[in-house]
Amino acid sequence: MGEHESALDAHASQGFSTRAIHAGYSPDPLTGAVNVPIYASSTFAQDGVGGLRGGFEYARTGNPTRQALEANAASIEGGRHGRAFASGMAATDALLRATLRPGDHLVIPDDAYGGTFRLIDKVFSQWGVEHTPAPVGDLDAIRAAIRPTTKLLWLETPTNPLLTIGDIAASAELAHDAGARLVVDNTFASPYLQQPLSLGADVVLHSSTKYMGGHSDVVGGLLVTDDEQLDSDIAFIQNGSGGVPGPFDAYLTMRGIKTLGVRMERHCDNAEAVVDLLSSRPEISSILYPGLPEHPAHEVAARQMRRFGGMISVRMAGGPEAAQRLCARTEIFTLAESLGGIESLIEHPGAMTHASTAGSMLEVPDDLVRLSVGIEDEADLLADLVQALDGV
Repeated sequence: MGEHESALDAHASQGFSTRAIHAGYSPDPLTGAVNVPIYASSTFAQDGVGGLRGGFEYARTGNPTRQALEANAASIEGGRHGRAFASGMAATDALLRATLRPGDHLVIPDDAYGGTFRLIDKVFSQWGVEHTPAPVGDLDAIRAAIRPTTKLLWLETPTNPLLTIGDIAASAELAHDAGARLVVDNTFASPYLQQPLSLGADVVLHSSTKYMGGHSDVVGGLLVTDDEQLDSDIAFIQNGSGGVPGPFDAYLTMRGIKTLGVRMERHCDNAEAVVDLLSSRPEISSILYPGLPEHPAHEVAARQMRRFGGMISVRMAGGPEAAQRLCARTEIFTLAESLGGIESLIEHPGAMTHASTAGSMLEVPDDLVRLSVGIEDEADLLADLVQALDGV
């Protein structure tokens, strides 16, 4: 990771978007290529036995395109070590296996992403790893959930899909006092809006499928940490299990990151306009958005986030039937899973992304609708929601 660290040091004093565009790669000295090349090679020639050129031998272990992405992601998260994976769940799995052993315990959000909950509840539980859900906004509840065997405190903020906010700095203090690590899933906020490592987190997780890639054309995951030993442990799992992105996936993700700052500003602008509209609609019983002053953790969000993001969840006054009708009636808001792309999406979490939580402590309300607000023209998004709500 020495070259990664040199690149990070060179960009450390630069602004976010400058680092997003330049960190991790300099124009190729041979050709002058401004964009990182797609190194579509599964193996690399060696100068004698063990004589590696640039440290590369086999693409599962390392690839120049992937290495550039990893250095870039570390830079924009303000960390020293980055690791890229084939999906957000592959990154989650690698982190859990790098940090937990049978008999260990972790605290998870009581409204965690359904895929995270499924992996922990259905897979890791079979190997003797225990978990306790706790509301991320309730420090007393988190403290009560911690056990002597707790090794990880898992935080999403904002959470998916209820947009709950956790206090990162206070949660880090709780975790460290208990001898545990704090993991922050920063997918909803993105590194542009929130920097968990600077607030005390030990490792940051991203589904880079979402805002980092930003164009709904690549699946990926990222882990960033300042902890050299933890990075080494993650790297061992990354290489040993092989859940790595291909060079084209790494290229697409890095291309998306270059415009992350300007995209997030537009996502936030449009989301705020959508919230203003929905606030006046009788079909909506409540709006879950941390930018609203009445959000229970608005002050925490304002303290640790640059802005409040492009994700909105609403509860429908007409119940689950109204929620499903709204999802079926929009035209510009596409009915689809995932989030964070340039196009606006709408979904019913209880029947779609969070179906795996049904019947558990993490079950989401069936009148909930989640909006991922894209970067289309504001007036068109508002008109689409008006016509859809008029028919609900």
